[in-house]
Amino acid sequence: MNAPSPHAGATAPTTAPAARALRYLVRVPLLLWHVFVDLPLTLLTTTPLTQNVRIGDEPLDHRAIRAWSAGLMWIFGFRLRRIGTPLPGAAMFVANHVSWIDIETLHSQRMMGFVAKREIASWPVVGWLASRGETIFHSRGSTESLGGVLHEMLARLREGRSIGVFPEGGTRGGREIGPFHARIFLAAVEAGVPVQPVALRYGEHGDAQHVVAFQPGESFLANFLRLLGEPPRLAEVHFLEPILPAQTEGRRRIADTARMRILEAMKS
Repeated sequence: MNAPSPHAGATAPTTAPAARALRYLVRVPLLLWHVFVDLPLTLLTTTPLTQNVRIGDEPLDHRAIRAWSAGLMWIFGFRLRRIGTPLPGAAMFVANHVSWIDIETLHSQRMMGFVAKREIASWPVVGWLASRGETIFHSRGSTESLGGVLHEMLARLREGRSIGVFPEGGTRGGREIGPFHARIFLAAVEAGVPVQPVALRYGEHGDAQHVVAFQPGESFLANFLRLLGEPPRLAEVHFLEPILPAQTEGRRRIADTARMRILEAMKS
């Protein structure tokens, strides 16, 4: 477990009903425009006609998805701050898991195909977008499903593409970072690609982790609507020192090293 922040007892800025109502009044129309106008325009960049178009060293569709994700974060009041640089090319990005917003936070910085629980596919907007964003869906608790996921991860890495995983296997209320499952790192070991830990912190010094996280019994829709009315806050994305499988003894050691680096970044 990571050490409690000195602000851990605070619950984020006071959200008076009137202030929350005003934020909904402003943000709901922006969200509708972003979904029904900006999203179709973004998807036009993923067609065969545009698949070879590049902006600098980045494909057009990757740039468009990053911009759309950053726009969604802005509508929800998150102000993004990136520390460090994401690796180019084939890489496995591993991050602590707080809420569904983690996917959009990472996508705002670097295009990657996520490994996510199959239930996400049925979530409004986010599930549909995840399906179009190269997500690999996994049925938790199914050994057969995990085998298929690892096979797909390995294939993508060998093709020079990147993937993103949450090695904890689920969210934990935002106040702790659980053990990292080592098996998920097998694809990086076999493909011989670097693993880059990523620390996701919400609020100053991470003091809003528990606010952003799913509350006990809270559904995706309830969390989505609650966050839409929350005050503006910082969202930090720390891209940390990569781990090279060839220089690290086994996937368990890689998992422990990645978790340790994320914990250290959360305390900084």
